[in-house]
Amino acid sequence: MTTVLLVRHGLTATTGHVLTGWTPGIPLDDRGQAQAAALAARLAALPLDAIVSSPLERCQQTAAAIAATRDGQQVITEDRVGECRYGDWTGQPLKKLAREQLWRVVQAHPSAVTFPGPGGESMPDMQYRAVAAIRDWNARLGKDATYLICSHGDVIKAIVADSLGLHLDQYQRIQADPCSLTVIRYTPLRPFLVRMNDRGGGVDDLMPRADGHARGRGTAPSDAAVGGGSGGADPGESANGRPDIDTDRVNGVGSIPAGAAATSGQPPADTRG
Repeated sequence: MTTVLLVRHGLTATTGHVLTGWTPGIPLDDRGQAQAAALAARLAALPLDAIVSSPLERCQQTAAAIAATRDGQQVITEDRVGECRYGDWTGQPLKKLAREQLWRVVQAHPSAVTFPGPGGESMPDMQYRAVAAIRDWNARLGKDATYLICSHGDVIKAIVADSLGLHLDQYQRIQADPCSLTVIRYTPLRPFLVRMNDRGGGVDDLMPRADGHARGRGTAPSDAAVGGGSGGADPGESANGRPDIDTDRVNGVGSIPAGAAATSGQPPADTRG
């Protein structure tokens, strides 16, 4: 399974007040720098095959803080995970934009939205190029890779919606706070959303396993945990919450022993960039 860590950039002076978009020269403020440093420390033990970033300064700085703990690992710029191109909305106060008729469409039917003005992008186009970037990097780095992408709130939400099979009109149900961590594992059959909007968890469950990257012993990586699984608390359970089942038994050589199946044990969205 390829594991993708999606990190939203840290706070800037305009975050939550102005729709910054592709405005140049918007760095992390002191709060954002502290967030990036804290996240870098939290991820320091986790090997990363690549650190990929939006070209915008706030993402580059966040990604650079993570790379700085990794003996010279470089940040790779990927335009396709850059911010949505908001056209004439770029640089406008969010309070002003909330009075626009298009705001309600953004909230309820983002699949119908194309932002006005020269260079304004449609939200489906934004999702398409971001998900295409994920798929390309998955193929480039391989099925056992763990890598990080630093991007933007709306872009991360669109990637998560795709991973869950949600229509884009449902993506405002998803939240991606500044410097939050979202983790998706991609298998041949389906993606698994492992974490979303995490702002403080450890990384033990993301570490590669001795018997192969985040896999059970011979089980199909695309299998879901029936009953929900133990969340990795059971040492005999794989990273998806599936029990490690002998595939010979599953294929008919023997019977599956009893108990082999896993047992069970936000505010309205805005466009903030």
